[in-house]
Amino acid sequence: MGTYDTAQVCRNGHAINDRAGRSPQHNQPFCDKCGAPTLTACESCQTPIRGDYISDVVFGGGFAYVPPAYCLNCGQPYPWMGAALDAARDLADELDGLSAEERESLKGTLDDLVRDSARTPVASLRFKKLVAKTGKEGAGMLRDVLVGVVSEAARKAIWGA
Repeated sequence: MGTYDTAQVCRNGHAINDRAGRSPQHNQPFCDKCGAPTLTACESCQTPIRGDYISDVVFGGGFAYVPPAYCLNCGQPYPWMGAALDAARDLADELDGLSAEERESLKGTLDDLVRDSARTPVASLRFKKLVAKTGKEGAGMLRDVLVGVVSEAARKAIWGA
């Protein structure tokens, strides 16, 4: 039986150390990519952020650590998830080619795109249709903001990757 170590992640979602408990010498108070403060626990419930799986059995690893989007204990989004959603909502307000109603509809799809649920396919289709109206530049900016936080199902449905 193995266990999970604690991860250290900056508030913008950059992984700093996926073995913050076992290798504290690699911890840092601020991110070297963006300068944001780092954290090792959920700000809502103080549960440690799940890091690397430490197995009792030796096997080949090599998987890049990806910080989780939500706390496994309380279900609240981590700051990087909230920041990406806020940025996507702000960007939707700036996009050309959409009516006010369409902007609100686009923003309404975001919560269903970041969680795998029965509404994800509907949100993905609606998102695709609305983003197509914004042109390549708008679509590209939204992709850049969201690609790392949308669910795998939404990513495949929208961008095919």
